[in-house]
Amino acid sequence: MKDWKIKVNSVLQLTPGHVCFLSKVLRDAPAEGAGLLCRSLPCGALSCSDKLHLTPRCRRSRATRSSANMTLAMTLWKAVVNVLCLPLHLMHAMGLYNIYKRIFPMCQSSFSIAYNTKMHEQKKELFGSLTQFTKPGGRLTLLEIGCGSGTNFQYYPPGCKVICTDPNPHFEKYLSKTMADNDHLSYERFVVATGEDLGSVGHESVDVVVCTLVLCSVNDIPQTLREVHRILRPGGAFYFMEHVVADPSTWSYFFQHVLQPLWYYFGDGCEVIRETWKHLEAAGFSDLKLRHIQAPLVFMLKPHIVGYGVK
Repeated sequence: MKDWKIKVNSVLQLTPGHVCFLSKVLRDAPAEGAGLLCRSLPCGALSCSDKLHLTPRCRRSRATRSSANMTLAMTLWKAVVNVLCLPLHLMHAMGLYNIYKRIFPMCQSSFSIAYNTKMHEQKKELFGSLTQFTKPGGRLTLLEIGCGSGTNFQYYPPGCKVICTDPNPHFEKYLSKTMADNDHLSYERFVVATGEDLGSVGHESVDVVVCTLVLCSVNDIPQTLREVHRILRPGGAFYFMEHVVADPSTWSYFFQHVLQPLWYYFGDGCEVIRETWKHLEAAGFSDLKLRHIQAPLVFMLKPHIVGYGVK
């Protein structure tokens, strides 16, 4: 209290009576009094840190204005990107975008190899606990939603029985090669199915469900998680590794929203602005181990969640 008295008195040449009055105002109503004091001082009279300390209301107001400006800029730039993506929007509306689905497995296969290189330690740690969900006297039965080209297979324990599902049938060619390279596993079948509709898989028939970089592109996350619950046996687990939206205060958040229209087509329906962890928290798992991490990837994909939930 004494420090600010000296600083204010040196700037405004207040009398002892004025200083005592301001002391009482700050003591009785700190937020309002600090705001009054800050507004009464000439520009630059107090340092930035002093102002922030003395005027929490001013600090909130500044943050609100900054957030509003960022939201406006984000909306405008996103509109610009949407206009640039107009040909892609038209192709999608006319059904011509399905041509890309034939090419996407080749792109995704290359991306997955690079992703595994960057995320090897994180995947090794995540899948290292799979064996604890093996039924006594049996072997682990695992179903992977959106298996793609099978780049997770190397992390599964020996003897594991794998059921592969993916909505894109053009992955089967790449999947066959990965299966041959990972002969420590046995493969039951490849099912062309979305995460929202796994009707060909029996109730409570698998020990583990795995989903990596898939919940960003399913049409209905809650329905996908309901299907996970349906096919998992009691005590089984759902393993996940997903990129998510960044913190709103970051530039990553800004560019994720601005570039989302273009990214949607590049990633075959991928959305980088999803708060996937909220759906997992509401999915009704008896035990949820979820961590937020910063992956060593391009800024658009840095924010990740990893973990597993037990049915």
